[in-house]
Amino acid sequence: MRITIQNVIDRLRSSVHPIENTVDGLEPGNPGMEVLGIATTQMATQQVIEQAIALGVNLLISHEAPYYSHRMTNGLLDGDPVFRNKEKLIQESGLAIYRHHDYCHRMEPDTIMAGLLHNLKWETCVEEMLPAAAMLRIPQMRAIEIAEYAKTQLSIPYVRIAGDSHMTCSRIGILVGYRGGGVNAIPLFRGKKLDLIIAGEGPEWETPEYVRDSTYQGLPKSLLVLGHAESEEPGMRYLAERLQESYPSLPVHFIPVNPVFRVV
Repeated sequence: MRITIQNVIDRLRSSVHPIENTVDGLEPGNPGMEVLGIATTQMATQQVIEQAIALGVNLLISHEAPYYSHRMTNGLLDGDPVFRNKEKLIQESGLAIYRHHDYCHRMEPDTIMAGLLHNLKWETCVEEMLPAAAMLRIPQMRAIEIAEYAKTQLSIPYVRIAGDSHMTCSRIGILVGYRGGGVNAIPLFRGKKLDLIIAGEGPEWETPEYVRDSTYQGLPKSLLVLGHAESEEPGMRYLAERLQESYPSLPVHFIPVNPVFRVV
């Protein structure tokens, strides 16, 4: 049976009501093109694109946009050599790139959250699932022990921690990607009586500073920052597994992204 790019997109969007002004889209690519193979990734870096080409796939599903902006700003990359080199590689390869972001997060459960919880082996610990966060109750552990556990389960070299790293935690919240800002995290600490929040990233002067002041005042809290990609990659691996089940006749790969930062 012939499977087109549009068939795959329709499946990815099938259980979500249409989203207005979505950032999701196919660019470049022809929706009527037959799919020969699929790769998923968190970020379509130059290295990831080269790996997708080497694998022989012609559809790359990326959670984030390949060109360094959530919503492309007109003129941002005009005349930029990095942009030109990457665009040339994609065009010459014939690789189609579909950004799967908004619909991915609107799934029930959120595909990215589901993948992270699966890797952490905490699916059964979920007490409440909100649109942008998961509330969990885990066996009591110190915050620093949770940090080490997350590093091991996610195979990442480092995490960052703020607040009381030695406090005992049981009630925790998880916010993937760029949801760790104060407007999301601070009300959860208070309203959900959380000991710890695990987030992908957020402005450093918001939630981390709230956690610092709270701990200094004798109201211990802790914040664990995984990194944006590190918090979302498990979800794109999870997506690859689901797509392989849906399309057993197609090769489906997950391409990881090396950490963008190094600790020096």
